[in-house]
Amino acid sequence: MDKKTVGLSDTFKGNTAPKSFTKNPIRGTKFTIAISSAKGGVGKSTFAMNFALALKATGSKVGILDADIYGPSLPKMMSINEKPKSEDGKSMSPIDQYGVQCMSIGFLVDEETPMIWRGPMVTSAIKTFTQKVLWNDLDFIIVDMPPGTGDTQLTFAQEIKVDGIIIVSTPQEIALSDVKRGIRMFDKLKVPIIGLIDNMSFFESDDGKKHNIFGEGGVEKLATDYNKKFLGKIPINIDLRIAADSGKPLVEKSPDHKISKIFKEIAKKVKESFL
Repeated sequence: MDKKTVGLSDTFKGNTAPKSFTKNPIRGTKFTIAISSAKGGVGKSTFAMNFALALKATGSKVGILDADIYGPSLPKMMSINEKPKSEDGKSMSPIDQYGVQCMSIGFLVDEETPMIWRGPMVTSAIKTFTQKVLWNDLDFIIVDMPPGTGDTQLTFAQEIKVDGIIIVSTPQEIALSDVKRGIRMFDKLKVPIIGLIDNMSFFESDDGKKHNIFGEGGVEKLATDYNKKFLGKIPINIDLRIAADSGKPLVEKSPDHKISKIFKEIAKKVKESFL
Protein backbone atom coordinates (compact mmCIF):
# COMPACT_ATOMS: atom_id res chain seq x y z
CA MET A 1 0.00 0.00 0.00
CA ASP A 2 1.32 3.44 -0.95
CA LYS A 3 2.05 5.72 1.94
CA LYS A 4 0.39 9.12 1.82
CA THR A 5 2.01 12.30 3.09
CA VAL A 6 -0.19 14.30 5.43
CA GLY A 7 -0.15 18.06 4.78
CA LEU A 8 -2.20 21.11 3.84
CA SER A 9 -4.51 20.56 0.89
CA ASP A 10 -4.10 22.66 -2.24
CA THR A 11 -7.54 24.14 -1.57
CA PHE A 12 -6.57 25.19 1.93
CA LYS A 13 -3.30 26.66 0.69
CA GLY A 14 -5.21 28.64 -1.90
CA ASN A 15 -7.57 30.03 0.71
CA THR A 16 -4.66 31.24 2.83
CA ALA A 17 -2.82 32.95 -0.03
CA PRO A 18 -2.37 36.73 0.31
CA LYS A 19 -5.27 38.77 -1.09
CA SER A 20 -5.31 42.33 -2.34
CA PHE A 21 -6.43 44.90 0.27
CA THR A 22 -6.56 48.67 0.41
CA LYS A 23 -4.07 49.76 3.07
CA ASN A 24 -5.13 52.85 4.99
CA PRO A 25 -2.66 54.98 6.95
CA ILE A 26 -3.40 55.64 10.61
CA ARG A 27 -4.97 59.08 10.68
CA GLY A 28 -2.87 61.85 12.15
CA THR A 29 0.42 59.98 11.73
CA LYS A 30 3.31 60.02 9.27
CA PHE A 31 4.97 56.66 9.94
CA THR A 32 3.66 53.49 11.56
CA ILE A 33 6.17 51.13 13.18
CA ALA A 34 4.86 47.85 14.60
CA ILE A 35 6.73 46.01 17.33
CA SER A 36 6.23 42.28 16.95
CA SER A 37 7.33 39.05 18.59
CA ALA A 38 6.46 35.61 17.37
CA LYS A 39 6.83 34.24 20.91
CA GLY A 40 5.29 35.68 24.07
CA GLY A 41 7.38 36.61 27.10
CA VAL A 42 10.39 37.99 25.22
CA GLY A 43 10.02 41.59 26.47
CA LYS A 44 8.26 43.05 23.44
CA SER A 45 6.06 45.51 25.35
CA THR A 46 8.93 46.72 27.53
CA PHE A 47 10.90 47.31 24.35
CA ALA A 48 7.97 49.10 22.67
CA MET A 49 7.42 51.57 25.52
CA ASN A 50 11.10 52.42 25.93
CA PHE A 51 11.66 52.60 22.17
CA ALA A 52 8.75 55.05 21.81
CA LEU A 53 10.16 57.26 24.57
CA ALA A 54 13.62 57.04 23.01
CA LEU A 55 12.15 58.24 19.70
CA LYS A 56 10.50 61.11 21.58
CA ALA A 57 13.92 62.00 23.01
CA THR A 58 15.19 62.54 19.43
CA GLY A 59 12.67 65.36 19.02
CA SER A 60 9.93 63.38 17.24
CA LYS A 61 6.23 63.52 18.07
CA VAL A 62 5.34 59.97 19.07
CA GLY A 63 2.28 57.90 19.93
CA ILE A 64 1.88 54.36 21.28
CA LEU A 65 -1.01 52.11 20.27
CA ASP A 66 -1.37 49.04 22.47
CA ALA A 67 -2.81 46.53 19.97
CA ASP A 68 -2.51 43.56 22.32
CA ILE A 69 -6.26 43.24 22.93
CA TYR A 70 -6.03 40.14 25.12
CA GLY A 71 -3.10 41.31 27.25
CA PRO A 72 -2.73 45.11 27.25
CA SER A 73 0.42 46.34 29.01
CA LEU A 74 0.40 50.07 28.30
CA PRO A 75 -1.86 51.22 31.19
CA LYS A 76 0.44 49.64 33.80
CA MET A 77 3.76 50.44 32.14
CA MET A 78 2.82 54.07 31.48
CA SER A 79 0.88 54.56 34.76
CA ILE A 80 -2.40 55.61 33.12
CA ASN A 81 -5.58 55.14 35.14
CA GLU A 82 -8.07 57.27 33.22
CA LYS A 83 -10.43 56.75 30.32
CA PRO A 84 -10.06 58.53 26.96
CA LYS A 85 -12.46 61.41 26.28
CA SER A 86 -14.91 61.57 23.37
CA GLU A 87 -16.51 64.83 22.24
CA ASP A 88 -18.92 63.29 19.72
CA GLY A 89 -19.43 59.76 21.05
CA LYS A 90 -17.73 58.32 17.96
CA SER A 91 -14.07 59.30 18.10
CA MET A 92 -11.63 59.23 21.04
CA SER A 93 -8.70 61.38 22.05
CA PRO A 94 -5.48 59.62 23.04
CA ILE A 95 -4.16 60.15 26.56
CA ASP A 96 -0.91 62.08 26.83
CA GLN A 97 1.67 60.65 29.22
CA TYR A 98 5.37 61.58 29.42
CA GLY A 99 4.91 63.60 26.22
CA VAL A 100 3.64 60.58 24.26
CA GLN A 101 0.08 60.06 22.96
CA CYS A 102 -1.30 56.71 24.20
CA MET A 103 -4.26 54.42 23.45
CA SER A 104 -5.10 50.94 24.73
CA ILE A 105 -8.12 48.68 25.16
CA GLY A 106 -6.93 48.61 28.78
CA PHE A 107 -8.22 52.19 29.17
CA LEU A 108 -11.76 51.04 28.42
CA VAL A 109 -12.09 47.95 30.65
CA ASP A 110 -11.27 47.09 34.24
CA GLU A 111 -7.80 45.71 34.87
CA GLU A 112 -9.12 42.28 35.85
CA THR A 113 -11.71 41.97 33.05
CA PRO A 114 -10.73 39.22 30.56
CA MET A 115 -11.18 40.02 26.87
CA ILE A 116 -13.17 36.99 25.70
CA TRP A 117 -13.43 38.11 22.09
CA ARG A 118 -13.41 36.23 18.80
CA GLY A 119 -11.38 37.38 15.82
CA PRO A 120 -13.97 39.73 14.22
CA MET A 121 -14.33 41.71 17.46
CA VAL A 122 -10.57 42.08 17.73
CA THR A 123 -10.41 43.27 14.12
CA SER A 124 -13.19 45.79 14.80
CA ALA A 125 -11.31 47.15 17.85
CA ILE A 126 -8.12 47.53 15.83
CA LYS A 127 -9.96 49.47 13.13
CA THR A 128 -11.46 51.75 15.78
CA PHE A 129 -8.04 52.49 17.28
CA THR A 130 -6.46 53.19 13.89
CA GLN A 131 -9.28 55.20 12.28
CA LYS A 132 -11.32 56.77 15.10
CA VAL A 133 -8.65 57.87 17.55
CA LEU A 134 -7.70 61.52 17.11
CA TRP A 135 -3.94 61.09 16.88
CA ASN A 136 -2.47 64.58 16.69
CA ASP A 137 0.16 65.19 14.02
CA LEU A 138 2.51 62.35 14.97
CA ASP A 139 5.85 61.69 13.31
CA PHE A 140 5.76 58.06 14.49
CA ILE A 141 3.14 55.80 15.99
CA ILE A 142 4.54 52.71 17.69
CA VAL A 143 2.16 49.74 17.66
CA ASP A 144 2.69 47.15 20.38
CA MET A 145 1.42 44.00 18.68
CA PRO A 146 0.32 40.82 20.46
CA PRO A 147 2.68 37.84 20.20
CA GLY A 148 2.20 35.34 17.40
CA THR A 149 0.83 35.55 13.87
CA GLY A 150 -2.94 35.88 14.37
CA ASP A 151 -5.85 38.20 13.56
CA THR A 152 -4.23 41.42 14.76
CA GLN A 153 -1.09 40.86 12.68
CA LEU A 154 -3.16 40.03 9.60
CA THR A 155 -5.38 43.10 10.04
CA PHE A 156 -2.37 45.40 10.27
CA ALA A 157 -0.49 43.70 7.45
CA GLN A 158 -3.42 43.66 5.06
CA GLU A 159 -5.49 46.75 5.88
CA ILE A 160 -3.21 49.26 7.65
CA LYS A 161 -0.28 51.05 6.04
CA VAL A 162 2.57 49.74 8.18
CA ASP A 163 5.87 51.37 7.26
CA GLY A 164 8.00 48.82 9.07
CA ILE A 165 8.14 46.01 11.62
CA ILE A 166 10.69 45.52 14.38
CA ILE A 167 10.84 41.91 15.56
CA VAL A 168 11.90 41.34 19.17
CA SER A 169 13.24 37.98 20.34
CA THR A 170 15.44 36.38 22.94
CA PRO A 171 18.37 34.34 21.58
CA GLN A 172 16.75 31.11 22.82
CA GLU A 173 16.24 28.47 20.12
CA ILE A 174 12.58 27.89 21.01
CA ALA A 175 11.88 31.60 20.45
CA LEU A 176 13.91 31.79 17.24
CA SER A 177 11.95 28.97 15.61
CA ASP A 178 8.81 31.11 15.94
CA VAL A 179 10.63 34.22 14.71
CA LYS A 180 11.31 32.41 11.44
CA ARG A 181 7.57 31.97 10.96
CA GLY A 182 7.00 35.64 11.72
CA ILE A 183 9.61 36.75 9.20
CA ARG A 184 8.09 34.52 6.51
CA MET A 185 4.60 35.86 7.25
CA PHE A 186 5.58 39.53 7.00
CA ASP A 187 7.65 38.86 3.87
CA LYS A 188 4.72 37.01 2.31
CA LEU A 189 2.38 39.92 3.13
CA LYS A 190 4.97 42.40 1.83
CA VAL A 191 5.36 44.30 5.11
CA PRO A 192 8.91 45.70 5.39
CA ILE A 193 10.95 44.41 8.31
CA ILE A 194 13.11 47.19 9.77
CA GLY A 195 15.24 44.75 11.73
CA LEU A 196 15.60 42.33 14.63
CA ILE A 197 16.29 43.04 18.31
CA ASP A 198 18.18 40.60 20.55
CA ASN A 199 16.39 41.18 23.86
CA MET A 200 17.48 39.70 27.20
CA SER A 201 20.68 39.07 25.30
CA PHE A 202 22.85 38.51 28.36
CA PHE A 203 23.13 39.27 32.06
CA GLU A 204 26.13 41.20 33.36
CA SER A 205 27.04 40.34 36.96
CA ASP A 206 28.65 42.74 39.43
CA ASP A 207 32.11 41.50 38.51
CA GLY A 208 31.53 42.53 34.89
CA LYS A 209 31.20 39.00 33.57
CA LYS A 210 28.54 38.39 30.93
CA HIS A 211 26.25 35.38 31.28
CA ASN A 212 24.40 34.23 28.15
CA ILE A 213 21.37 32.82 29.94
CA PHE A 214 19.27 32.25 26.82
CA GLY A 215 22.09 31.41 24.43
CA GLU A 216 24.31 33.62 22.32
CA GLY A 217 24.24 35.10 18.83
CA GLY A 218 21.05 33.42 17.64
CA VAL A 219 19.11 36.57 16.74
CA GLU A 220 22.01 38.15 14.86
CA LYS A 221 22.63 34.93 12.93
CA LEU A 222 18.93 34.69 12.07
CA ALA A 223 19.00 38.28 10.77
CA THR A 224 21.95 37.39 8.56
CA ASP A 225 20.33 34.17 7.32
CA TYR A 226 17.15 36.00 6.30
CA ASN A 227 18.94 39.09 4.98
CA LYS A 228 17.45 41.39 7.64
CA LYS A 229 19.11 44.18 9.59
CA PHE A 230 20.30 43.43 13.12
CA LEU A 231 19.41 46.45 15.28
CA GLY A 232 21.21 45.57 18.50
CA LYS A 233 21.31 43.77 21.84
CA ILE A 234 19.50 44.70 25.04
CA PRO A 235 20.77 42.89 28.15
CA ILE A 236 18.74 41.68 31.11
CA ASN A 237 18.74 44.48 33.68
CA ILE A 238 16.81 44.74 36.93
CA ASP A 239 16.42 48.52 36.61
CA LEU A 240 14.54 48.00 33.33
CA ARG A 241 12.08 45.68 35.07
CA ILE A 242 11.64 47.89 38.15
CA ALA A 243 10.96 50.96 36.01
CA ALA A 244 8.36 49.12 33.92
CA ASP A 245 6.56 47.86 37.03
CA SER A 246 6.61 51.34 38.56
CA GLY A 247 4.76 52.83 35.59
CA LYS A 248 7.63 54.97 34.34
CA PRO A 249 9.79 53.23 31.69
CA LEU A 250 13.54 53.42 32.18
CA VAL A 251 14.21 55.77 29.24
CA GLU A 252 11.92 58.33 30.89
CA LYS A 253 12.84 57.56 34.50
CA SER A 254 16.62 57.40 34.05
CA PRO A 255 17.54 58.84 30.63
CA ASP A 256 21.29 58.56 31.30
CA HIS A 257 21.15 54.89 32.33
CA LYS A 258 23.34 52.65 30.17
CA ILE A 259 20.27 50.70 29.01
CA SER A 260 18.44 53.93 28.15
CA LYS A 261 21.40 54.90 25.98
CA ILE A 262 21.08 51.60 24.08
CA PHE A 263 17.41 52.35 23.36
CA LYS A 264 18.31 55.84 22.18
CA GLU A 265 20.96 54.50 19.81
CA ILE A 266 18.43 52.06 18.34
CA ALA A 267 15.82 54.82 18.03
CA LYS A 268 18.30 57.11 16.29
CA LYS A 269 19.24 54.34 13.88
CA VAL A 270 15.60 53.57 13.05
CA LYS A 271 14.64 57.24 12.68
CA GLU A 272 17.48 57.85 10.24
CA SER A 273 16.14 55.06 8.03
CA PHE A 274 12.88 57.03 7.59
CA LEU A 275 14.20 60.57 7.22
